Amino acid sequence: MRLAGKVAIVTGGGSGFGEGIVGKFITEGALVVLMDRDGEAASRVASEVGQNVRPIVGDVSTLESFVAAADLARSAFGGLDILVNNAGVAQPPLPLETMDEGLFDRIANVNMRSIYNGARAVVPHFKSFRSGAILNVASTGGVSPRPNLTWYNASKGWAIAATRAMAVELAPFGIRVNAINPVAGDTPLLSTFIGSGEENRARVVATIPIGRLSTPADMGNAAAFLCSDEASMITGVDLNVDGGKCI
Repeated sequence: MRLAGKVAIVTGGGSGFGEGIVGKFITEGALVVLMDRDGEAASRVASEVGQNVRPIVGDVSTLESFVAAADLARSAFGGLDILVNNAGVAQPPLPLETMDEGLFDRIANVNMRSIYNGARAVVPHFKSFRSGAILNVASTGGVSPRPNLTWYNASKGWAIAATRAMAVELAPFGIRVNAINPVAGDTPLLSTFIGSGEENRARVVATIPIGRLSTPADMGNAAAFLCSDEASMITGVDLNVDGGKCI
């Protein structure tokens, strides 16, 4: 129960890594506002994990969605202690000069602007209580980029730099900011990166020393620790949850 009584917002909690984080947070005693653009997915997860989850439909590219989620956290659970910026989008492999502006803008809005929007919505509240934790879900792509994923990699590198800069600025206010870097995982985004088929899957697994893809449970475990009081001396870290991929 390392998160007992803590109130968290988790974006993109309706599937994949976000669903794993929501489930782990509930197991550890947290109260969760689950924000997702897919209302049906958000409601499904909420119904499966229990009464301590409130689903809300939101678009992380807009400040208004974060404000609504923060308002729901305070009205439903009486406060707000944690923000997990998990929602993200991928890109198919392609030469960097061929990506159209629409896809580039979507990557920037979801993977980058969401962190900015979340900070605007929750940091004033955290500052007023001189306490709070923000966790950004980045990627090993921001640490060890692969060819033909340049603009996705760049967005995750931005998330890591933002995490460090936020940590330095917000530490005097009692606010910690960290990130986790998943490797390719068993989530709905996987096929966007690698295509379908067992051959492609095996090729990716072969690059991971531990010998498997990451799972939503792996991300939930790492997130729960970094957002808990057990990690009270840890800020500005981007933790590779990657089975040794970035060694």
